[in-house]
Order: sequence, then C-alpha cells, then structure tokens
Amino acid sequence: MLSADWMIYHAPQNQLVPYLPEYHEEHQALYQWVTLDKFTNPRIEFAAREKLCLFIDNRLIFVADSTARYTLDLAAHLKPGKRHLLSIWHPDQQPNYPSFRVPQESLVPINAQANAAYRPIPKQPDVHRSALVFFMVVVGLIYGALRMTFYSDYASIFRWSNFTKLSTLEGGLLAKPIGNWSSVLFVLAFSLSFALLIVAIHTNLEDLALLSQLFAATQADLVSKILLYTLIIFLFVIFKYLFLQLMGFIFGVGEMVLPQYREFLRTLLSLGVFLPLILLLYLGLWNSIPGVIYWIANVSITGLLVFTMFRTFHTVNKKYSLKNLHLFSYLCATEVIPLMILLKLIVFV
Repeated sequence: MLSADWMIYHAPQNQLVPYLPEYHEEHQALYQWVTLDKFTNPRIEFAAREKLCLFIDNRLIFVADSTARYTLDLAAHLKPGKRHLLSIWHPDQQPNYPSFRVPQESLVPINAQANAAYRPIPKQPDVHRSALVFFMVVVGLIYGALRMTFYSDYASIFRWSNFTKLSTLEGGLLAKPIGNWSSVLFVLAFSLSFALLIVAIHTNLEDLALLSQLFAATQADLVSKILLYTLIIFLFVIFKYLFLQLMGFIFGVGEMVLPQYREFLRTLLSLGVFLPLILLLYLGLWNSIPGVIYWIANVSITGLLVFTMFRTFHTVNKKYSLKNLHLFSYLCATEVIPLMILLKLIVFV
C-alpha cells in the first residue's frame, strides 16, 4: 500500500510530480497514491512532529498532538481496490516522510476463508543493527588503541583512584591542550559512543529526533545520522572550552575556566566508557523488553549529563566559594542552562 515514492504539487503544470530530495527544495506537503487490497496491511507507522496532519483524498484524518511515533489504521478511510490520495502536511517544516512505513507483521487476508494459509514475506536482514555493531567495533578499537598508545592518559581518565582526586586534574590527559592528538581521539571515542546510543533509542532506527528542527538530516541514511551526531557532540565538547572562556571574560572569573573545563572533560569521558554497555543492552533486549531498555537508556543519558554538572559544581566549589551570587550565576549560565537544553533535545523530545 505504502511506498517510498512521494510526490509534490507542481503549480506551473498543475499536477503532482515525483519528489527528488537531491533536486527539489523541502516542501511542507507531500503526496502519495495508495490502494488497499485484501493482502495489504491497512496500518502505517511513522514519526511525526507536533501539528503534523494526514489527509485522505483531501479529508483530514489525523493531527499529531505531540512529537512522537504513531501507528494509524487507515482501514476506515480506504475502500479496497480504489485509489486514494494520501497527503502529509506540516505548517512549519517538511514532514519526516522517510519514517512512514507499513509495520512488518503477519496478516490474514481480508475476506479470505478461515482455512486459507497466509505466508508472510521473510523480513530482510537488519542492516541498521549491522551498522550499529560496526560502529561499536570501531569504538572498541579506538579505546584499545588509546590504552596501548597513551596508557598514562588513559589511566588518568579511567582509573577510579584518579577520578576521585582533585589533584589529578593537573596531570595526564587533562594537563594537555585540547588540540593534542590524544585529547582529540578520547573526545572522538566518547562522541561516537554517545551518538550511537542517541540514534538507536531516539530514532527507532528510522527518524532523527535530536535537533530535527535545526538540521534537515532525516533524509540521510543511518550512517549519515550517526556521523552527524558524532560531529555535533564532538564540536560541543571542543567549543565548550571557548564558551567558558567567553563567559569567564564576561563574568570576570577567568581563573575558574580551566579547572571547570578539566572536571567537565574528566567526568564526561570517564562515564562515557559505560555507553557501549548500554548500547549492548539495546541490541540484545530491544525486541523482548523495548520499554524497559528505552527507560534505562534515557536514564543513563540523563544521569551522565546531570552527574557531570554536579561534579563540576562540586569541584569548582572546592576551589572557589559559591556563596558569591556572582560565581553561582556564572556556573548556572555555563552548566545548568546548557544541561537543560541538552536534556530537552535528547531525552524530553
């Protein structure tokens, strides 16, 4: 019933023409001819941003009340054997059309005899899962290479005794410039691990939720999404230092910037080593207990970000008293506000 071929309205010709993402600009409305027969699953599932509207033959049948994944039964709106025009429209941006698909499930043909045998088409290999496993292997290789090549830097981040000492902020990896090769590789390994988990749990391997309203990445394949997330997270960690320098200059607390950033980096990288384990749980148990795994993954991401913020507060408070409202306002501007934005984009979407 539903295909991957969508159309747009071409005003000069007053007709629908095939939509080519590489050729056409984004459109708020996309169209597709659908036909229901006795072997067709009348249900569709899709990811929708708030206010997305679905029409059958220009008649409104659905409005998304929030950004989420939906499953919609079109049986009441379609007549078997008749061609209908399915339209999707969003008032502000292009709908996430690649997420529209027919659920993979066994169905009994409509109006078929009770003893008729239905033979479902075998499901194609899960290339998405293969991509995640491949990138997990890449993460493991990066961490292994870092442990063998930069053991002192590796120990300064992942050894528990170093994690609990304030003095270790002045040595090992944390004492090196952020542009150092080992620093870049450690941040890259964390960024890739974080990106894999976010893409897996928040896209259902189909749509891009994080920053979907800022980046038109929903048309890309899974690999492109992972690379985009990795780049975003990597740049966030790197440019956090420049942001702290700017805010330190504005608030007149430049001496706080380096200890604050070092603690932020140490906590983030140390906890990031557990992200591949969460992803392994996702790959192994998603089909059996998806709700529990989704909850665990979201709590893990939230805990990582919140703990990093409190750890940074605690470290800075040891060196500089936060009784000063000026210093407390600075930390809120550099830690709390960015944290709330990240949680909104990653978890509470």
